[in-house]
Amino acid sequence: MYDVVIAGAGPVGLFLAGELRLAGCSVLVLERDPEPSSPWKAHPVGMRGLSATSTAAFHRRGLLDEVQAVQKGSGGPGIPEMDSAGSGQSAPRVAGHFAGMLLDGAKVDAGALPYWLPGPASDAALTSLEGLETVLARRAAGLGVEIVRGAAVTGLAQGEEAVTVRSGGREYAARWAVGCDGAHSAVRELAGFAFTGSEPLFTGYVALAAIDGPDELRPGFTLTPNGMYLRPPGNGYIGILDFDGGAYDRSRTPDRDHLQAVLRRVSGTGVTLGEVEFAASFTDRAMQATEYRRGRVLLAGDAAHIHAPLGGQGLNLGLSDAMNLGWKLAATVRGDAPYGLLGSYTAERHPIGAAVLDWTRAQASIMRPDPHSQAMQAVVRDLVGTGDVTTYMFRRFSGASIRHDVGCAHPLAGRGAPELRLADGTHLGELMRDGRGVALDLTPAGRLRGAAEGWAGRIRYAAGKAVDDLGLSAVLVRPDGIVAWASDGEPDEEEFARAAGRWFGAPGFPQA
Repeated sequence: MYDVVIAGAGPVGLFLAGELRLAGCSVLVLERDPEPSSPWKAHPVGMRGLSATSTAAFHRRGLLDEVQAVQKGSGGPGIPEMDSAGSGQSAPRVAGHFAGMLLDGAKVDAGALPYWLPGPASDAALTSLEGLETVLARRAAGLGVEIVRGAAVTGLAQGEEAVTVRSGGREYAARWAVGCDGAHSAVRELAGFAFTGSEPLFTGYVALAAIDGPDELRPGFTLTPNGMYLRPPGNGYIGILDFDGGAYDRSRTPDRDHLQAVLRRVSGTGVTLGEVEFAASFTDRAMQATEYRRGRVLLAGDAAHIHAPLGGQGLNLGLSDAMNLGWKLAATVRGDAPYGLLGSYTAERHPIGAAVLDWTRAQASIMRPDPHSQAMQAVVRDLVGTGDVTTYMFRRFSGASIRHDVGCAHPLAGRGAPELRLADGTHLGELMRDGRGVALDLTPAGRLRGAAEGWAGRIRYAAGKAVDDLGLSAVLVRPDGIVAWASDGEPDEEEFARAAGRWFGAPGFPQA
């Protein structure tokens, strides 16, 4: 019997598998597709943006350099350079986009980002699904995760102590099962999760095609009175949003004539398409599971939530699901999880998923080709040009605005940990490579050393002076990078012990 069976070997499933195996769980991954490669995952169609939250997660597991290297090796863009933010700190050159309106990273006020410090993973990045999956599959296999491809999940049954998953004519028993199998999740359907939300406003198209007279189309994002199109410079990739209420029959692949007609209508040009190498359609249908756990079955990534790919948040949302769930499920498997730990997965991640769905709905609503939406779009375009709004939007989709209720009143508690750097050059993220939490003691006398010993198998203790301590004297960081407790003055050992017990269970169990 496996500890966990995961359906889906995409980035979310593979990252989760690695997190669980890092914590000592036995893991089986079942993937429907027989081969990992696909033109939809490769550059340029498979390009995705990684938020600062995702790059921080990869940095904490020692994967960021590999993700960057494999992408540069594929010919796609790597990590963007950094520009001055005007506050003495650095901010991203391009801070993303809202409804196709690019945000100028130079206008992000880094000083307004709570407890933010520049570091190895303080910026966003571009990668391809193919490159990312290559890195994560290599990591999972190296840790001992078993991956079976060409094995679609066709059945699932729950008992009090185990789950039975049927795939490829075989049955696999596990203590837990997680559906990371995408928007049309078999696990979600078989386990009876409710999936609710809103119907689409548009049909989107992505294609790789020869374009006759490409100069008729402006490069980058172009909003028009009839929708939007996207033409990255230097290749035949084209993206189109057609506000038809999602009416296109997505059971068939769009052909050249259909794509050309839609592109001409949306762009207002007479552009002609040549040979279409491949194409597909999507909508802005926004749906979310009403809960992320039913018994011994959990959901993560697109299996738990789907939305339009506006702002590229889907991948990042799923990776954060995996980071949040991995250590909590592993502690539950080991038997040292405090009461309610696994329940905090839905409590923390569901509101964030709902907020992302609303964020994409807001973008779709102001892109509609009607006078009211176009008027609102003009107002938003003016606002996006200001530093305050650019900073607000960056905080929203970078994850900087997220704060969980972790039972500590300190203003840093519940947020992603800042990339504190010790005097010896070690960054906080480098202390988290083994998947444990970290108690970082910045006091001269190492005040928390004795208090942290009881959790030695689950919390790594580190002490020293920080280059910039942000006024902090100590922080307790969960394995997912969320600050569970922090102190400005003399650290209170009893407060630390309560926070450690809340998130890491009773001290000394199991003994390290």
